[in-house]
Amino acid sequence: MILSALLTSVGINLGLCLLFFTLYSILRKQPGNRIVYAPRLVEKEKKSQQADFSLERLLPSPGWVRQAWEPSEDELLSTVGLDAVVFMHIFTFSLKVFTVAGIIGITILLPINFLGNQLSYDFSDLPNKSLDSFSISNVDDGSNRLWIHFCAAYVFTGVVCYFLYQEYSYISSKRVSYFYSSKPQPHQFTLLVRGIPGSSRSSFSEVVESFFKDYHPSTYLSHTVIRRTSKIQELTILRCYLAAAFVSFNSRYGAAIALHIQQGVNPTEWVTEQAPAPQDVHWPFFSSSFMKRWICKLAVVVACIALTILFLIPVVIVQGLTHLDQLETWFPFLKGVLNLTFISQVITGYLPSLILQLFLSFVPPIMIMFSSIQGHISLSNIEKSACSKVWWFTVWNNFFANALSGTALYHVQVFLEPKKIPQVLAEGVPAQASFFIAYVVTSGWTSISSELFRMFPLICSFISRLCCHNASDDLEVPSIPYHSEIPRVIFSVLLGITYFFLAPLILPFLLVYYCLGYIIYRNQLLNVYAPKFETGGKFWPIVHNSTIFSLLLMHVIAIGIFGLKKLPLASSLVIPLPVLTLLFNEYCRKRFLPIFEAYPTEVYWHNNEINPYRVTFYYKPYFWLNVRHLHKLSCKCCILPMLVYERTEYFVHCAVFSEER
Repeated sequence: MILSALLTSVGINLGLCLLFFTLYSILRKQPGNRIVYAPRLVEKEKKSQQADFSLERLLPSPGWVRQAWEPSEDELLSTVGLDAVVFMHIFTFSLKVFTVAGIIGITILLPINFLGNQLSYDFSDLPNKSLDSFSISNVDDGSNRLWIHFCAAYVFTGVVCYFLYQEYSYISSKRVSYFYSSKPQPHQFTLLVRGIPGSSRSSFSEVVESFFKDYHPSTYLSHTVIRRTSKIQELTILRCYLAAAFVSFNSRYGAAIALHIQQGVNPTEWVTEQAPAPQDVHWPFFSSSFMKRWICKLAVVVACIALTILFLIPVVIVQGLTHLDQLETWFPFLKGVLNLTFISQVITGYLPSLILQLFLSFVPPIMIMFSSIQGHISLSNIEKSACSKVWWFTVWNNFFANALSGTALYHVQVFLEPKKIPQVLAEGVPAQASFFIAYVVTSGWTSISSELFRMFPLICSFISRLCCHNASDDLEVPSIPYHSEIPRVIFSVLLGITYFFLAPLILPFLLVYYCLGYIIYRNQLLNVYAPKFETGGKFWPIVHNSTIFSLLLMHVIAIGIFGLKKLPLASSLVIPLPVLTLLFNEYCRKRFLPIFEAYPTEVYWHNNEINPYRVTFYYKPYFWLNVRHLHKLSCKCCILPMLVYERTEYFVHCAVFSEER
């Protein structure tokens, strides 16, 4: 790709961004569009505001930027929760890292790459220069200037690790503070117990009660049996088998002890898991056996591998578009069209990344589906699992499959010979620098601007207003899809770290992307999205691990690139970098990760409130027939009614909570 083709892609995407910003700033002022651009506020007010017409409503204005910028982090935390704050920290972390990287890359590395071994250069033909002229490929083999790249790799690794440590430390302390400040919730005193062994002499309820009274006599409070029914042929007939039980304890400390101790000699029996919050429940696997969950996990692994292989087809198509000579070979009748300058620039600079982004948009929903059949009992665990799947899928199919040109068999052969991996990556990754720069502009700038515009909800709202008088009656406030947004943001981190010393021209485009993302997502979190669940910041370890992987990838490529550039000493001296990075990661894993897996005893002990929710059980079964919403079971003495999810095949022995002890 030549520089003018990149500038064409930048111009197209910049124009789309400005168009989305302009339309948003006008449409958000229209009262009828509040349910699209501020559904969270509409739901909070319980009514949509009506305003008199004014000319100002038809003029674009940047006022929303100031409104998104002003709230402090504490205000954001109290409004949208810790998960949203952690999500925004991905942007602030990236801005810190790539600001330092930009200073080093643009002022030092980019001029060295462009000049090669020359002292001056004629800029008259700059628009027609290949983007390879701005990468490390333009530096002569054996040049002493490559030692500057070597030093930059060490400095940049130290910078990234420093900011990673700062963020991990800060977010872990925030997680503990958030626990201290939060009001105790019923599910925090409750465990889900699965794999309960049956008894011919006692009912399953009696088995549960006997077990926990024997082994947790001082902390056990009560239990709730969960049953799954078969299809109901007659309302008087109910076939069921015990699957699990909610077991409540008199303190969060007591529940934590029971959670982290193996209950039975057989590890597949009396399996304990933290009970999800009512709005976080995913029912289908409450009643599943250990074997069923294991088989489902295995099936999901196979399905993910199959999807990864299948996705190589659009990757091959995209790679073909980046090479006009291949297109002319495949489609000789297009040779005349491809010779037009503007058409060739659009095809090589804009179209490949756009097509790849369209195919990638189908991946997050598929991964959510895979994760939902993996045995998780909460929506938050499904979201975290899908987030990891989307991330690794993106790394393989969006990075490696594009960087390593060739067939799928070639990709497999590369990784079967580990000694050749640095060399192959050093040859393939720099060659795809132009593609990934265009990808950041297309997938980054435009997609994040379209997030602000919300085209699909806008169209749905318009159709809904045509069909009914008040569309806000059926208002459903969306939640931010972390499983798709987090992988997309941290994949750009991978690109920035990997191409920091290979092609530093990517860094300014990444800085623009993260600046846009910081403002836009702050606006969306404050106005559009409402939290569906709260994990207490458990998404951050995914961000940390992905950044460590990106550093290691950069080190492997550096080893290979210095070897190809006939600088074997520099290649050997890079080897300590991945070792030091892994040691740093191991320290962080020991120091911070346990806080994200479970709260420590010290936290529970200092915040050891007695369970205020006394539980009384009514053993009358409730039948639910194809109802999609929630019902509240209550009685006269009920202060905090338990939310019960209606599904055809489930019923729960109903629990009524009272604050009397």
